[in-house]
Amino acid sequence: MAQRGNITVNNESKQVMNMYLLGLDVGTTGTKAVVFDIDGNIKGYGFQEYDVICKKPGWAEQGSEKVWELTKLVIRQAVTESRVRDIKALSLSVQGDAIIPVDKNIHPLHNALLGMDYRSKEQADFCAKLFGERELFDITGMRPHPLNSLTKILWFKQVLPDIYAKTYKFMTYADFILSKLGAQEPVIDYTMASRTMAFDLRSKEWSNKILDTLDVDINLLSKTVPSGEIVGEIKPELADELELPKGVLLVTGGHDQTCAALGAGVIEENIAIDSHGTAEVVSTAFNKPMLNDFMFNSYYPCYCHVKQNMYFTFSLNHVGGLLLKWYRDNLGYAEVREAEELGIDAYQLMDSKVPKGPSSVLILPHFNGSGTPWCDLDSKGAILGLTMATTRYDIVKGILDSLTYELRINIETMKEAGITINELRAVGGAAKSSVWLQIKADITGCKVVTLKVREAACLGAAILAGTAAGGYSSVDEGVKRTVMIRDVYQPNENMYKLYDEKYNIYKDIYGALKEINKRL
Repeated sequence: MAQRGNITVNNESKQVMNMYLLGLDVGTTGTKAVVFDIDGNIKGYGFQEYDVICKKPGWAEQGSEKVWELTKLVIRQAVTESRVRDIKALSLSVQGDAIIPVDKNIHPLHNALLGMDYRSKEQADFCAKLFGERELFDITGMRPHPLNSLTKILWFKQVLPDIYAKTYKFMTYADFILSKLGAQEPVIDYTMASRTMAFDLRSKEWSNKILDTLDVDINLLSKTVPSGEIVGEIKPELADELELPKGVLLVTGGHDQTCAALGAGVIEENIAIDSHGTAEVVSTAFNKPMLNDFMFNSYYPCYCHVKQNMYFTFSLNHVGGLLLKWYRDNLGYAEVREAEELGIDAYQLMDSKVPKGPSSVLILPHFNGSGTPWCDLDSKGAILGLTMATTRYDIVKGILDSLTYELRINIETMKEAGITINELRAVGGAAKSSVWLQIKADITGCKVVTLKVREAACLGAAILAGTAAGGYSSVDEGVKRTVMIRDVYQPNENMYKLYDEKYNIYKDIYGALKEINKRL
């Protein structure tokens, strides 16, 4: 009997050692799939891009059925590349705030309205007046804004009542993809539900008060469940199509920022993930809801983390890497030509030529309005401190410095709200620049680290899948086993003092130009 018990344990251990997991990341402009082993090593990868449809200014739609077809394709790509056939479970990371009206067969009745679609501003303003902005934030952790899914549902109700009447469920990509894969019933994880502005953050249920007041039937929304819950198995016919084994477990995932945070090991306080691509998003987690005036006035949301009983927020700078791209495409012709001759990337060349220490040039990077903590759409970009001695590389260095000063403003504002960040875990394009990573450490005073696995959102989804399937005893164990630090950048005390002098000037720029920018 004891011997049989030992054999069973050994077989289970062997199964865990050989367990493979699939993490999906369904983003705004592309979808990817990654097959991981239980230790977080990448075994297969697939990626496909798709379009955003902009019919009018402020509108952003997407063919969600096309996204589904390409999601299936990337799964096949990743599985084929991995040569793995015994994948145990999958979970997903998804873009936030998109809304898809579907019928009972989960067939879209209209294009998805993406988070960046602001056509529902009138509905957002109506909610603000009806409930009060502060009351909505106190209940849901979300300020009324046209990015919120609930305002888009109201837009369908008021502008396209025929579609609204035919809708079985209004879904985000989280419940849409899981339903397509074979979930037993339509379910949405807490992270995505808590971004809709219809979810009570404390009770972790749909808010009857909000829905009843707006006359929105709760049955139009999917059932809410925590991230990391098994909600079914992949459809047998779909398993054959995707070259997956029968019985792959379907596990609820989360909003892409929360999944990326999990995949970067942000599962305790005082650590943040700095996701720096086109925009820069700095996300962090905490142990209780933060709904104070600093959070509200700084436009920081408060919603659920994929790790149960933790909460989440982020700062946003609309033009992170996008500002460097603007420089490259409009002013950096010489760098582009020289980089082509050298066979390197133009950004690498710019990194190698920027002066050390604080730039003499300061740049207000509000080329698309300001992000948090002001969220001022009237703010505009500016370049200050130009002289006849200014070089192209002073401007490049000014871009790197000023984007990081903007980051420091958000870190300090979060600290006023009660959220302290001591360590930044960098992912995205900027994580490739050792120059910029050291600047981030020197300006913010935070330790900055990079990670072995750059596909943090897919890894976070895989950790949720692996925990639900029994590969890890908890998400904490999953993180400990899979998330590895690659490089560490410590702040230089002398440089911090030099940057601090410039930072104290930078902080005054937005206020000094605010009224002028409104007049432009």
